[in-house]
Amino acid sequence: MKRREFVSLLGSAAVVWPVAAWAQKPMMPVIGFINGTSPQGYGHFVAAFRRGLAETGYVEGQNVEIEYRWAEGHYDRLPALAADLVGRRVAVIVATSTPANLVAKQATAQIPIVFTTSSDPVELGLVASLDRPGGNVTGAVTLNVEVVSKRLELLHELLPNASVVAALVNPVNPNAKTQSRALEAAARSIGLQLDTVNATTESEIDVALAELGERGRSALLVDTDAFLFSRRAQLVDLAKRYAISTIFDRREYAEAGGLVSYGGNVEDVYRLAGTYTGRILKGDKPADLPVIQSTAVQLIVNLKTANTLGVTVPMSLLARANEVIE
Repeated sequence: MKRREFVSLLGSAAVVWPVAAWAQKPMMPVIGFINGTSPQGYGHFVAAFRRGLAETGYVEGQNVEIEYRWAEGHYDRLPALAADLVGRRVAVIVATSTPANLVAKQATAQIPIVFTTSSDPVELGLVASLDRPGGNVTGAVTLNVEVVSKRLELLHELLPNASVVAALVNPVNPNAKTQSRALEAAARSIGLQLDTVNATTESEIDVALAELGERGRSALLVDTDAFLFSRRAQLVDLAKRYAISTIFDRREYAEAGGLVSYGGNVEDVYRLAGTYTGRILKGDKPADLPVIQSTAVQLIVNLKTANTLGVTVPMSLLARANEVIE
């Protein structure tokens, strides 16, 4: 072979070899992550999900990709977002927040779905049972909705002279009716009157809290809802402005300046969802993975906020608190 022909052949091979190597490189699996709210304020939950993935050997950007879809509090956008993920044929859909859970299940019966929710997944129709989910759906649950009655009792213990307790509800959330029924029953048993106000947007939150201030309401319970949670800074500020003592479901509210929170560890539930997602990527079937229930609940009291509001927190409540913020 002549030298010129040999050099030309080497040049051609130099072009072909990298292309061939690229073509043989296996594609990374893609996870579709869908949530009813916005990424602001959810960063630590997403980080917890990634930690769970890492426990099973998957690291975003290295051997797995994640496509994020956020509805920005507009739950009516979820069907289109879920349909987009299905159209992209992602390997797993991770549906976080109850509205996203239901939409994801309606969107596909083939792609595995891992959910995080604060509601009863059997009552919602997500799974056939906790031990044997069946179908393509499984996930992890906190007790935030289930303990809504206990939350009301704690608020009554904190403010025993308040005969009327307000409840802030996002009526478009599928668990709103469940929570309202439980609250109404708990209020009757305690002898309290319940004053419910609705909010589905930021401006409606402003109006709702202003109305409660005008009515002279001193006690408020905020429903478990992803959108309301995403607006926790706004809610905490308004509660202070109108001097309304408020109990929430997640510790992040108390950390943001809320008076009291009582509920499950949502961050850990996201981590558990990450481990289940990793197991499914390795070959496990959702039908064979029992729904994980997180039974631990935390009572957080913010004494700094109590002092600002002029509220004396009973020692019986402080003694039971998992954490007191001073």
